[in-house]
Amino acid sequence: MKIAIVKLSALGDIVHSMIVLQIIKKYNPEILIDWVVEDSYKELLEFHPDINKVFTVRIRKAKKKKSLNILFKELKKIRRLDSYDLVIDMQGLIKSAFISKLIPSKKTLGFDKNSIREKAASIFYDKSFNIKYDENIVNRNVKLIKFALDLPFDLNELNTKLPFLFSIHRYTIQELSKTKKNILLIPGASKTSKRYPAQSFARIAHSLDANFLVLWGNADEESIANEIQYSNPSAHICPKLSIAKLVFLISQVDLVIGSDTGPTHFAWALNIPSITLFGSTPGYRNSYETEINKIIESESKVDPYNLNRNDFSIKTIQVNEVVKIANYLLTVSI
Repeated sequence: MKIAIVKLSALGDIVHSMIVLQIIKKYNPEILIDWVVEDSYKELLEFHPDINKVFTVRIRKAKKKKSLNILFKELKKIRRLDSYDLVIDMQGLIKSAFISKLIPSKKTLGFDKNSIREKAASIFYDKSFNIKYDENIVNRNVKLIKFALDLPFDLNELNTKLPFLFSIHRYTIQELSKTKKNILLIPGASKTSKRYPAQSFARIAHSLDANFLVLWGNADEESIANEIQYSNPSAHICPKLSIAKLVFLISQVDLVIGSDTGPTHFAWALNIPSITLFGSTPGYRNSYETEINKIIESESKVDPYNLNRNDFSIKTIQVNEVVKIANYLLTVSI
């Protein structure tokens, strides 16, 4: 059997979807799995041993440049893919559903109209699956795959999952300490309402006896990293990293502390202890909590159907609460 999974973006969403690869292979190792993703995220998937082929699209680029020429070329490329027994849209957007329908296949499958925000996407599927939109994102993905492939997977098995991010990049990380625990701080996020204050991160670094590294991905986030280092000169600012190098870095640290953003979720995927901070987004939905992967939510009541970008309640999360959990996780660090 040959299937294609469509999950185009974004970084954290793709990570939360990739857990299904080991589930599929555990119960049906003969299935060939291809993956369709936005070009900028290819590096996250291309080293995964359970993926047969990664196919990329540039829909974001076409939209950004307002180029119909790029769009038509990408859609034409999709139409030329080999035929599949099943195409599974794990994203539930109109664009991902349309792409899924364009891929030659015997059947397309995705979430039904009551399970996604862009309800019109469901018209492109031959078969659909119903699950509450506000249910945990990992559970949604796993249950969709169980339904699609009739797998006997039990959700409790998630507690014994194997790490599932891979990188061929092995490099010397100058910022790592050989004598202290290494903690990676991830202060950046796609929206300002999701960012924990730089000064709060600096206070965390002052409160823990550890070696701190600070991650950044763009000029705005680099400015935040510099602010943290200014308040705590012993913190090391990481160089700008590729996705593959970031995977390797996170696999080497003892603890990750960050907001609801893709790189923070890498820790869960790699079985590395983490604390994810939530304010304007729902922690119970957007992160999978384990014995070593903890979440802290502000007291804000978040509606996952209608996120409030003016909700800056993440700032109210107390530093001492983060430090307390960090101290605990450092004792169970593997």
